[in-house]
Amino acid sequence: MIPRYTMPEMGALWNEEAKFQRWLDVEIAVCEALAEIGEIPAAAVARIKEKAAFTIERINEIEKEVDHDLIAFVKCVTEHMGDEGKYVHMGVTSYDIEDTALALRLRRSCDLILQDLAALEAALVERAREHKHTLMMGRTHGVHAEPITFGLKLAVWVEEVRRHQTRVQQTREMVSAGKVSGAVGTFANIDPRVQESVCRSLELESAKVSTQILQRDRHAQYLCTLALIAGSLEKFSTEIRNLQRTDLLEVEESFKKGQRGSSAMPHKRNPIKCENITGLARVVRANAIVGLENITTWHERDLSNSGAERVTLVDSSVLTDYLLHRFTTVVKGMVVYPDNMRENMDRTRGVFFSQQVMLALLDKGWSRERAYTKAQTHALKAWEEKLTFRDLLDADPEVTEALTPAEVAACFDFSYHVRHVDHIFTQVGI
Repeated sequence: MIPRYTMPEMGALWNEEAKFQRWLDVEIAVCEALAEIGEIPAAAVARIKEKAAFTIERINEIEKEVDHDLIAFVKCVTEHMGDEGKYVHMGVTSYDIEDTALALRLRRSCDLILQDLAALEAALVERAREHKHTLMMGRTHGVHAEPITFGLKLAVWVEEVRRHQTRVQQTREMVSAGKVSGAVGTFANIDPRVQESVCRSLELESAKVSTQILQRDRHAQYLCTLALIAGSLEKFSTEIRNLQRTDLLEVEESFKKGQRGSSAMPHKRNPIKCENITGLARVVRANAIVGLENITTWHERDLSNSGAERVTLVDSSVLTDYLLHRFTTVVKGMVVYPDNMRENMDRTRGVFFSQQVMLALLDKGWSRERAYTKAQTHALKAWEEKLTFRDLLDADPEVTEALTPAEVAACFDFSYHVRHVDHIFTQVGI
C-alpha cells in the first residue's frame, strides 16, 4: 500500500489497525456465541469486551518471539485480561478469525468500489449528454472508418461501468462469508452453532462447508473483478491518450495553472493521469493471476496463499479505488475540441462515405462486386493522389448515369451516420 496511490477511506480500511480491530471483532463475536450456548459465562464475555485492547507495537514485539501474528495478537489482547482471557480464541483456529475478519474488509472494499463506480458513471453520463451530437471520426484498426459522436463513445463506457457495478455486487455477495469450523473444518472443538451465531451477528453468510480456510475461488473472483475494472480504465485512458496525440488533439486532459509537463521541454502538455492509470492497471491485472494461483492449496490448506494475499488483496483494493478516483477526475476535466474532430474528418477527403456510395449503386441494380470496386477505386485514388472523393465520383460518367446529383449529395450527408444516436442514448438510459 503506497501512500502516493492511497485514498484516505480505502487506506484506513486496509491498514494494520483496521485488520487487528476486525480480528478483535470476530474474537468477541465468538465469545458471545459461546456464551449464548452456555459454553462460557456471560459475565466473562462482558469483562472480555471491557478489557480487550491491543497496540500494533506490542503485537509486533510478541510476534518477534512467537513468529505467528495471530498468536501474537491473542497474547497481546489477553495479557492484561485476567482469568477470563482463557476464553478468547477457545476452540477456534487462526483462520476462523482471519478469514471471517477478511470477509468484513472485502465486503466494505466492495462498497467503496461501488461508490467509486457510481461517481464515474455520473461523470461519464454528464459528458456523454454534453457531447451527444459532437461529430468525430470513428476509427477501426487505427484507420478512419465512419463518423460517430464523442457522446456515443462515452455512452459505450457508461454501459461498461454499469456492468462492473453488477460484477462488484455479485462479488460482494461471494466474499461476504465467514467460517468458525476449526482446524480442518469439522467443528471438532467448537459447536457449529457458534459459526451460525458469529456470521449472523456480523451479517455474513455462514459457509456451508469449509476446510481450515474459506476456499480461495471467492478471493480470486474479487481480484479478477478488480482486474476487469482496471482493464476498462486502462482502455478508456489509452483512448484519451491516443486522442490527445498532437497530430489528432481531439481530447486533452486538463492542464492546471502552474503544471509542468517536462523538465527539459517547457511546451509539453502530457496525458500523465491517463498514463499513470495505464501503468497501474497492469499491477491490478497481474495480481489477479496470483489470486487464481492461490485457489490451489494442499489438502485442507497450506500457507502458500497467505503471504501473497497480504500484498495482492491490499494493493489491488487500494489501486482500483485510486484509479477510479483518478479517472473520474480526468472525465470531469477533459477538454474536447470539436473543431479539431471535424478537421481530422476532412483529412481523408470524404472517402469514409464510400459505403453510402456503394449502397446507392446497389439500389440502382449494380452487382455488389461492381459497386464495391467502383467506390473503392475512387476512394483509393482520392487518398493516394490527395483528391476529393466526391469530385472523382462527379467526374465518372458511369456513376453520374446511375445517380442524380441529389442522390450523390445524399451519400455525403454526415447526419446519415448518426441518425440513430438518440435511439442508442434511449437504450442506454441517458
